[in-house]
Amino acid sequence: MTGRAFTKPYVTATGRMAAQRNHEWLVRHAGPMVLPAITSVRSKELTFEWVDGRYAEPRDLELLAEHLGESHGTAWHSSLHKARLATAYVSDGHVLPGFVGVRAAVLCRRYRAGHIATAQALEDALARVHQAAGRPAAFYKDTNPRNILITPSGQPVTVDTDDLSLAPFGYDLAKLVVTLSMTHGPLPADRIGRALTKYNEAAATHHPQLGHTTLAQLLEYADLHGVLTAPYIGRGGYRWPWTHVRPISTPRRRTCT
Repeated sequence: MTGRAFTKPYVTATGRMAAQRNHEWLVRHAGPMVLPAITSVRSKELTFEWVDGRYAEPRDLELLAEHLGESHGTAWHSSLHKARLATAYVSDGHVLPGFVGVRAAVLCRRYRAGHIATAQALEDALARVHQAAGRPAAFYKDTNPRNILITPSGQPVTVDTDDLSLAPFGYDLAKLVVTLSMTHGPLPADRIGRALTKYNEAAATHHPQLGHTTLAQLLEYADLHGVLTAPYIGRGGYRWPWTHVRPISTPRRRTCT
């Protein structure tokens, strides 16, 4: 970090305020997550201290998985053990949107836009969202490669706090897997497996029930992210759709006809 600064503009003062409150909540509850300090606030701008670093790459996946597991476990212990994924949660006066309603609404928009091929595929995706509602609550902060800077010392620094909501454990790790793959190409299955093990081990240090995200669950979350991220292919570094880079296939569910 240097004496330089980074200023981010927002379309509205409401958007700036939400990002600032998300930042404050993460600093308070999600250590060891490191975020650049806010040094100045204006109506539609936030200025942050400068961070020297590069964007996350596939070689960082295991490091970041462990880092996310620690951060999610810390937030659960600090506050989110009282949260339920089906509803919004108020913590320190800050509202974290629930997992179910937000994703269901976006999935329906993706279906209407043609990113989900059939009504049955939409129903399957909605079912995955609702099935996750009873699992322990972590947070989702849109962990994509451009929202993580790796400093020269190897320290991950999280940037961009525009989005923050409740999510099941493993959901934000799945976003990282999907976006790394959509940016750089397919990730080796064994690397994803090792990353999930690191994530679970780190989360479980905060409570044994937090370290049970399975590979099947991770890939179900990844499939949701693949649909939700589909409109951004060709933008922000996303080169391939998730369906082209998905590393492992899971058995298709059988349904009555």
